[in-house]
Amino acid sequence: MTDTEKVVSILNDLTGEDLGGKLDENIFANGLLDSMATVQLLLDLEDQFDVDVPVSEFDRNEWDTPNKIVAKVAALK
Repeated sequence: MTDTEKVVSILNDLTGEDLGGKLDENIFANGLLDSMATVQLLLDLEDQFDVDVPVSEFDRNEWDTPNKIVAKVAALK
């Protein structure tokens, strides 16, 4: 499974939406993730990718689409 597929799988579980074909969809502006789901997203990313994503350094604008999340995870690896 690629990193993109892993991220999409995590997002699909959290949002209940299939985001596989919507990699540039703004998940916050569209109300797909709230603050609690965002924390769960970060925990899932840390678990799946063995990266550290401090909540204090989380900038929503840098994590607001599946593509941006994939890029951030890649940069943290």
